[in-house]
Amino acid sequence: MSRSKTSNRWLQEHFADPYVRQSKHDGYRSRASYKLLDMDHKDKLLAPGMTVVDLGAAPGGWSQVVADRVGDQGVVIASDMLPMAPLPGVTFVQGDFTETSVFEEILDALKQRPVDLVIADMAPNITGMAAIDQPRALYLVELVFAMAARVLCPGGTVVTKVFQGAGADTLLRELRISYNHLVTRKPKASRARSREMYWVAKGFKG
Repeated sequence: MSRSKTSNRWLQEHFADPYVRQSKHDGYRSRASYKLLDMDHKDKLLAPGMTVVDLGAAPGGWSQVVADRVGDQGVVIASDMLPMAPLPGVTFVQGDFTETSVFEEILDALKQRPVDLVIADMAPNITGMAAIDQPRALYLVELVFAMAARVLCPGGTVVTKVFQGAGADTLLRELRISYNHLVTRKPKASRARSREMYWVAKGFKG
C-alpha cells in the first residue's frame, strides 16, 4: 500500500528534524527528552536524590533524563498504559494511573517516599475535532494534578503537557490556588505549529 502525501510529509519532516537526529546521537528514546531538558534548564526541576513520578512515560525519553539527573540516590517511578522497555534506575508500572489498582502499585513502588516532582507528557487520542479533543486533553491535565495532590510533598512540582484552547485559562487560574508559582513553557523542541504547551507548577501548598 502506498503512503499518503500527508504520511510522506510527516516522514520527511521527522527524519529532517534536528532533535530526532540529536536524540539518536545522545541515545535518548524520544526527541521529547529535549523538552524536559529545556524546562529543567529554565526552572531547575531536577536534582540528585529526588523522587519523581513520570506519567504517560512510554517510550521513556523523559524517564531517561530524570534517572540521569536524580542519580543512584533518587527514585524514578514511570507509568503508562503502553509497555515500556526497561531503563536502568527506573521502576515501571504498566496501566492506567487513575485506576485504584495501578495507583496502589505506584504507591507500593514509592515505599512511602514523598514525591518531589510529578511529570506528564501525555495527550489523548486525537480525533481532529476540537470540541472533543480539547476537553479530553484538559481532563487529562486535571487527572495529573489530582494524582499529584495525593503524592507530592509540600513544595513539590508538577510539569504537564496542555493544549491551548477553550477552558485552559480557567483551569490555570484554578490550579494557581494550590501552587506558589505556575508558568507556561514552550520548549524549543516543541514544534512551532503544535498547540502543545507545558505548565510548570512549583511550590505545592499541600
